[in-house]
Amino acid sequence: MKINWGTGIVIAFGLFMTFILYFVFEVQSNSKYDNDLVVEEYYKHDTHFQEEMARIQNAHDLQHKPSIKYTDNGVAVTFPAGFESNKVKGNILLYRPSNKKFDFNTQIALTNSELIIPQKKLIKGRWDVNMEWQYEGKKYLTKEVIYVN
Repeated sequence: MKINWGTGIVIAFGLFMTFILYFVFEVQSNSKYDNDLVVEEYYKHDTHFQEEMARIQNAHDLQHKPSIKYTDNGVAVTFPAGFESNKVKGNILLYRPSNKKFDFNTQIALTNSELIIPQKKLIKGRWDVNMEWQYEGKKYLTKEVIYVN
């Protein structure tokens, strides 16, 4: 049997489509490949975008801003000395982009204008830190990216 160029092209397309479909089904059926959305309720989260931007701007406008840094002890959140520790309220979300199973929230409870999130709660790699907080009735949002070694 002789295969001409038209038949060869059809066979090549068929093999290529089979190859692509195999990988699509493999990724969708295997739990090793996690393909969830970044946020569970994406559209609901998007409706509050303007409020979020206002809180980010409030934090940006501060003369003395809180700092979020990785240290040997863990993640250190330090507020400037001018802030009264008992008036700062809020929470800190540590978000792991690669795996949502490691995400966790921590309430802000300052000791001497500082909060330490222990090293044992963190695994190596990238962490997105979202700190939502209030001080004297005004809302703020601080976002940082840290890398744990």
